[in-house]
Amino acid sequence: MAATQDEQNKKSTLNEKVNTFFQKNRKLILFGFIAVAVILVGLIVSISVRDKLQEKALSKVDGFNRRYLEMKDSIHSENSEAVLRQLDLIVLMVEIDDFAKKNSGLPSARAYSLSGEISSNQKNWVDAEKAFLNAARAAGKSYFAPVNFFNAAVAAEEQENIDAAIAHYNMAIDFSSSFPAAARAQFSIGRLEESRNNKLAALEAYSTVLGKWPNEMLWTNLAQNRIIILSD
Repeated sequence: MAATQDEQNKKSTLNEKVNTFFQKNRKLILFGFIAVAVILVGLIVSISVRDKLQEKALSKVDGFNRRYLEMKDSIHSENSEAVLRQLDLIVLMVEIDDFAKKNSGLPSARAYSLSGEISSNQKNWVDAEKAFLNAARAAGKSYFAPVNFFNAAVAAEEQENIDAAIAHYNMAIDFSSSFPAAARAQFSIGRLEESRNNKLAALEAYSTVLGKWPNEMLWTNLAQNRIIILSD
């Protein structure tokens, strides 16, 4: 019975201390709650504003793409309109580049990627590679990064720059968990190594396809065939 009474006294004393603490510090506590509320509201507003700005920026990129599609077919024609369209394209490319530099994240990445696509269609592989690399960097760790590293590798291949192409393919493969074409990129490394008679590196690249992507039947079959041929 005495132990129970002591426990009750301790609880009563603790409650009194808590009440006293809140009474003495009620203003500070109130201001603390208000500050937290203000911070939370600020975060919500900030996120909302950021999302709206990104949506607006992405809409701007869509507008660039529509303008390009409208002029795309007539750029290579042999009439007077083609000259005007070429001038329009130059203006568009300047606008896209300026937009990409002033923005960041996905809007910037999409703008750079569009610039890379346009340069690729113009067979301007140097600018295409540069634009795709800028797009990949702007995309950060998102799904859009490996796509652009892959495209940069293709542009490097067109320039017969095998070292750069392999480096870009490897960057794309680093995102293998979120990049559906990772097996294709790995096979491409084997193909490039084979093209410069680097047999051991080619075999290693093809073997990696078999080991890491056993369910990618197209690329595993092609890799297996190349291994058989190179091993004869």
